[in-house]
Amino acid sequence: MNLPTSIPDALAEWLPLIGAALVALLLAEIAFRLGERIVRRAVSASPTAVALATAMRLPARMLIYLLAFNAVLNQSPPDLVWLSNVERVSTLLLIGVLTWLLASAVNGMAAAVIEANPLTQADNLDARRIQTQTQVLSRLAMGLVVLIGAALALMTFPTVRQVGTSLLASAGVVGIVAGFAARPVLGNLIAGLQIGLSQPIRIDDVVIVEDEWGVIEEITGTYVVVRIWDQRRLIVPLQYWIEKPFQNWTRSTSELIGTVFLWLDFRMPLAPLREALQRACEMSEHWDKRIAMLQVTEVDQQAMQIRCLVTSASAPAGWDLRCHVREYLIDFVQREYPQYLPRHRAEATIERHGAAPPSAKTSKATPVVTGGANEMEASTRRPA
Repeated sequence: MNLPTSIPDALAEWLPLIGAALVALLLAEIAFRLGERIVRRAVSASPTAVALATAMRLPARMLIYLLAFNAVLNQSPPDLVWLSNVERVSTLLLIGVLTWLLASAVNGMAAAVIEANPLTQADNLDARRIQTQTQVLSRLAMGLVVLIGAALALMTFPTVRQVGTSLLASAGVVGIVAGFAARPVLGNLIAGLQIGLSQPIRIDDVVIVEDEWGVIEEITGTYVVVRIWDQRRLIVPLQYWIEKPFQNWTRSTSELIGTVFLWLDFRMPLAPLREALQRACEMSEHWDKRIAMLQVTEVDQQAMQIRCLVTSASAPAGWDLRCHVREYLIDFVQREYPQYLPRHRAEATIERHGAAPPSAKTSKATPVVTGGANEMEASTRRPA
């Protein structure tokens, strides 16, 4: 075959290989389309498999192209110009696509598991456990895949291998320095594994951390995002959850017992108050009908403390229920028994001029002086 004289000799040597590569890519495209149809029919009954196949579609297509190109490249003459450079680039691309494929498979599987276990149901304890494990372990797996892929890509360069060999003699010192430098990273990695396996916290858990009430919104490879009740976000390192105490209101169940405290006068009858508490709970959709109890828990010189115990199915519902019960009972006391609101008592003794001697008979009158929320019982001494 006579080629134009304007084409360089090196490029002319590559023309047959390029033609064979184009044919191989065309065959690879046909094979990919046939395989895609077969895979779609095979996984159509499983949503998890469908999500996994969708996530892996594009990297799998690129992998088939590269495999077809490498098959042609392996049949090329060994003395071909630039062959070593093309092979190295092809190897790097192959490693990159394999890393992409594995990372996409992990991400697709995690997305499928999370979608199959939504948090919208009322009792979502199992869903929160599964989502937490899936997110933490999938991120760790993706990080490991990327790390291995990058290491394999660097190993294709001879200079990198030589540098690694030369540093092997001083590996002890380098290891100590690297250990100190990477201590936060390794600590978070180990903490992430502990959280993923032991699960002291889960996605959508209600926690109190650093005196803030919030919900676990996201668990990453280095920190946890807590959504505070007023829509702020608290960023907490992973190691914090392993090393420091915190409150988890939904560790084993989302059901909670809420408390409502009231201070009332000693003379307040308790039976009507218990009936009012029962009515308040029955009026609220947040009460789960387990407990509605009223007790006197403390008494001091001025009033008595009333504690109401009410139960709910979740922490948000418990908060709304407590507010509703508190408002209802305050309104009930103000409307039915306003005289039994807390009062400050004091007794004042007034001596009048010209009072009789102590031996004389006296009579005591105790008029009541009332002002606002205070009540004063005044006693006067008068001559007999």
